[in-house]
Amino acid sequence: MSYHDPVLLHACVDGLRIQPSGTYVDVTFGGGGHSREILKHLGPEGRLFAFDQDNDAAANVPDDERFTLIPHNFKYLKNYLKLYRAIPVDGILADLGVSSHQFDEAGRGFSIRFDAALDMRMNSQQGLDAQKLLETYSEEDLRRIFREYGELPEAGKLARHLINVRGDRPIKTTQQLMDLIRPFMRRGQEHTFAAQVFQSIRIEVNDELDSLRHLLRQSVEVLRPGGRLVVMSYHSLEDRLVKNFIRSGKFEGEAEKDLFGNTKVPYKAITRKPIRPDEQELERNNRARSALLRIAEKNEE
Repeated sequence: MSYHDPVLLHACVDGLRIQPSGTYVDVTFGGGGHSREILKHLGPEGRLFAFDQDNDAAANVPDDERFTLIPHNFKYLKNYLKLYRAIPVDGILADLGVSSHQFDEAGRGFSIRFDAALDMRMNSQQGLDAQKLLETYSEEDLRRIFREYGELPEAGKLARHLINVRGDRPIKTTQQLMDLIRPFMRRGQEHTFAAQVFQSIRIEVNDELDSLRHLLRQSVEVLRPGGRLVVMSYHSLEDRLVKNFIRSGKFEGEAEKDLFGNTKVPYKAITRKPIRPDEQELERNNRARSALLRIAEKNEE
């Protein structure tokens, strides 16, 4: 099995509108599928920088002098590009969420399919993992993440249940967590419910939505006018942030206006509606079913 089968590979790379001598950033390197395709379109003067906080990604680095891997979270985009004197860049690509490799590595604790230690860290060096979260978070904080990140109507009852249980015994494995949440599962929707619980914990452990906000804000500062932002998300929480930011330059509310009442926004949407995988891709890769791809171009300043 490959490390990660890139979703909407050609749509993503086409969306960047690559200039052979340009500078591009793949902020979610993973298995390197998108990066290798970008490199095919770059000439000798082109440069590609990639970010990935997962140590496993280092094994996939291409032997190409035009490529630089930055082993950090993409929320540090501007700092590291400044360090490499790479600003402004011509395009940024983000394939958000968890890679197939991370889901398929049982010991990482991302998947409901395997019994493993509750980990879920994309960066294995960080202190907070899923087990520590379930051990230390207050009932109010657990309710918040289940409601906001899992969009679960049962968030309050589920949080209270986990608080009561952990007083008697630790919650250390994915199977123990599955057993504890089973009474809350709706008939016929067991898989969906479990996935929503795991998703909410994973998002909190990795601070995923706040990292995405940092990335989007910094993208405006590092992209040249006319540069492209290509973002693929896999759930509505991510997609809403991306859509709102492209539309208004803000994550909530209306776009700002100047003194003359003209709307001031950093991007123009190239795709009015998100691009989705076609039936052929879904047959090859079932994990692509929830992918939503948005492409934007930075406006002139």
